[in-house]
Amino acid sequence: MTQQRHGGLQRRTLIQAAALGSAFPALVRAQGAPVRIGYAIARTGPWTTGAQVSQEPNYLLWAEQQNAAGGLMVKGQRRMIELIGSDDRSDIETCVRSYEKLMSSDKVDLILAPWGSNANFAVAPLANRLGYPMLGPTALSRRLIEMKLPYFFSLLQQPAPMMNALVEMLKSQGVKSVATIYVDDLFGLENYAALKVALQGTGIQLLEDKSYPLGVKDLSPVLRSIKDKAPDAFIGLTYPPDTILASRQAKEIGFNPRFFYGSVGTAFQLYRNVMQASAEGVLGMGSWNSKSSAAAKTYFDAHVKKFGAAKEPDRWASGATWAGLEILTAAVAKVGLDRKAIREFVAGTAHSTMLGTIRFQGSENIGTPGTVGQWQKGEFEVVWPKANATATLMAPKPAWS
Repeated sequence: MTQQRHGGLQRRTLIQAAALGSAFPALVRAQGAPVRIGYAIARTGPWTTGAQVSQEPNYLLWAEQQNAAGGLMVKGQRRMIELIGSDDRSDIETCVRSYEKLMSSDKVDLILAPWGSNANFAVAPLANRLGYPMLGPTALSRRLIEMKLPYFFSLLQQPAPMMNALVEMLKSQGVKSVATIYVDDLFGLENYAALKVALQGTGIQLLEDKSYPLGVKDLSPVLRSIKDKAPDAFIGLTYPPDTILASRQAKEIGFNPRFFYGSVGTAFQLYRNVMQASAEGVLGMGSWNSKSSAAAKTYFDAHVKKFGAAKEPDRWASGATWAGLEILTAAVAKVGLDRKAIREFVAGTAHSTMLGTIRFQGSENIGTPGTVGQWQKGEFEVVWPKANATATLMAPKPAWS
């Protein structure tokens, strides 16, 4: 059962043991108290697109699946999950305040991560101080890794491996010049810095690099400037709305380089829906699809069954979110709800997940390589590196349709 309560920060989504209480009262009593798991996530504001594709639907699906099986296995005993989720309004202060309440006042058993690098950067130190393990599926930040927070684990591939993979792929295709735009926040700045390092010594020239503010409404002036320089490749270190904006405006002005790369959001079904046939050949951040593994197909099918074909998981961070939930499930089954023991299990174990084997060095996932994805015939395929590929790279990009 899902119950919604409204009222600003107190709006919650609960999946409770009481949902089965009327039908199986003895079973529910035998299981003891539910496992209370809290999080704050964007349901309104500019972070919503990413949060409501990559994260919260997966939290709800996971809790539903666990409860349908009789509850989360906690060291040999099934206990129902009670999810306590609130809207962080795409606001850092609201996000931090929400987690502080969950951990300090509500004293939830476990937490799930918020969306995005900025929110994770703000919440992770608090979770670390209060001793709550936090597996972040949408944090792409070297600075966060370098904070060396023992209770924080980042599931996404970090800027260096992602930009290295992209540049290696471009070099393999004989690319001689690139141009980039990047959002002026932690995500954009760190990926831009990693891109510049990756380009060193490759012979690939960076013809233009421009930052833009979060919430930008028009990228056509910078895109026209880049078009005039005729780079072989365009690299957008962009958030979902900006990824779509850059793509639509590039099409409008007839800017169609050999390789067109957008970051967050390219792997979303929304991108394919908006761009339609023009999505063909567009590159972006992505690491899996339903062909990547049997576990990936099982997850994909379950997600579509629950939320419908109109709300598919994205082919990047949704997979990281689910892999993190797989790791958390295994940890609680093994060591129970002792948060220090969970931290040690996560830190010291090679985890079998739908993305393959994940293991951590400090806070960083070093098991999943940097990857590049590309839209081909309606599917976002992994095209680089070849060992992880679900399809062969399409090059050059066809004309915008």
